[in-house]
Amino acid sequence: MSNHIIVTTGIYDAIKDTLRRKKVSSGEEKRLAEELRKAKQVLRRDLPADIVTVERKVTLKDHTLDFEHEYIFVASTKEKLKKNKHSILSDIALAVVGYKVGDIINWPFKDGERKIEILKVERWEG
Repeated sequence: MSNHIIVTTGIYDAIKDTLRRKKVSSGEEKRLAEELRKAKQVLRRDLPADIVTVERKVTLKDHTLDFEHEYIFVASTKEKLKKNKHSILSDIALAVVGYKVGDIINWPFKDGERKIEILKVERWEG
């Protein structure tokens, strides 16, 4: 598993803002703050294609709840859950943003810790 996440400066700042506004549980807050301290910030054009970020279609396997699901991560203003478009600041996106295909993350969701694996990351052009 990656020992640090890779994010664009815009995503980094958005996560920092989410933490500052207390939009996540204390477990998530602690974990995100720790990840941001070690995060590698890159320009959008330098972000590897297999990294979870905004405008990507991501297939995840939840080992805890035993299901696979595909998510489209978009800017918060473009969130449309009926069309499977999830904000990059949603709980599931915050758990996997900055990680890459093959990574397995144990994440402290509000309803308990879950083990999430990133199976596929594709560019998404909405």
